[in-house]
Amino acid sequence: MGGYSSEFDISIQSGNVVYKNLDRDVYNPYKIHITNEGWYYVNDENQKYSVDKNDFSVTLNGTKINFDAAFNTVHGTPGEDGLLQAYFKLIEIPQTSCDFYQAALTFNKRDCISTLKPYGIPTATNYFLNKGDAIDTKAILNTVGLPCFVKANKAGSSYGVSKVKTEEELFPAIEVAYKEDDEIIIESFLSGTEVSVGVIQHNGKDLVLPITEIVTENEFFDYEAKYLGKSEEITPARLSDEDTKKVKDLALRVYQILKMKGFSRSEYIFHNGEPHFVEMNTNPGLSEASILPQQANKTGISLKELFSNAIEACLHS
Repeated sequence: MGGYSSEFDISIQSGNVVYKNLDRDVYNPYKIHITNEGWYYVNDENQKYSVDKNDFSVTLNGTKINFDAAFNTVHGTPGEDGLLQAYFKLIEIPQTSCDFYQAALTFNKRDCISTLKPYGIPTATNYFLNKGDAIDTKAILNTVGLPCFVKANKAGSSYGVSKVKTEEELFPAIEVAYKEDDEIIIESFLSGTEVSVGVIQHNGKDLVLPITEIVTENEFFDYEAKYLGKSEEITPARLSDEDTKKVKDLALRVYQILKMKGFSRSEYIFHNGEPHFVEMNTNPGLSEASILPQQANKTGISLKELFSNAIEACLHS
C-alpha cells in the first residue's frame, strides 16, 4: 500500500481494509508501505522495518520473512502502472493485480483508448498533448468542442482533471493537468448517465458485478465527489434491462480484449443511448465505501471472500 503519487493516502486506506478483512485462519498478512523515503513493513504498533528489495523480504528479530504473495493495493505509480507488477514477476512472487503490460497500458489513458478503438469500442473524441507542444486552442476546440474535459494522462482519483466550458478556461486547465503528468488527454463532453462497472475473476471465471450509477453534485465525478461525499452511488444502477446488458457486455469485452485479470473497475457514459468507455482502473479503491466492494456485496460476496479469492487466483495462475 502507499505509492509515489497523490493517491498515497487513499491507497493506505484500501490496504488497511484488506489487512483487516483477510482470513487469519488461512493467511498471515504483513502491511508493507511503499513510500518515497523507502519500503517498510509497518506492524500494528506502527513500528517500521526496512524491506530488502532484492527479494522483497523483511528481517524481524534475526528471522528473515519471505512472502508467498503480494496483495497489491497501490493506486497510481508504482502499483498501477506496471512497475511493481514487473518487479514481482522478476523476483517470482505472485501478486493480485493484472500483469505489468496490462497495468501500463490501462494506466496510460491515451494508449488504452488507442488500443480499444480498432475493436469498435465507443469512446469520446480525443486530442493529445505532450508537455512542450504548441497549444493551439482553436485546433483543440475544433476537434473536441465545448464543453470538454482536460485530464492528466497518467493519474487517478480525478487529480489533474478539469471541465472546460469556455476557450478562456482551456489554458489554465492544461496547466493544472501538467502538474500531475507531462502528457494530457483532452476529450469531448459525453452527456448522459455515468456508470461504473466492476469486472473481477471469481472462482476461475470473469464476473461482471452489479453496475453502479454515479450521480454527482459537482460538475463531474471529481475528488470531492469520489471521497468527500459529494456524490450518490446507486447500486444497482437505474438502467433498463437492455442498457444494463449493453454495458455489462461491453465491460466484459473490454476486460477480455485487454487480457485483464484480477480486479478492474471501468467508467462508462451513456451518450446518445450507447455506453462509451472512459477509463479503466486496475487497482480500484477497496475501502468499505469504495464502489467495487459495494458491487461485490450486492452479489453476496463479502470482503473476506473477495480478498481471499484474489489471493488464491494469483497463487494458482
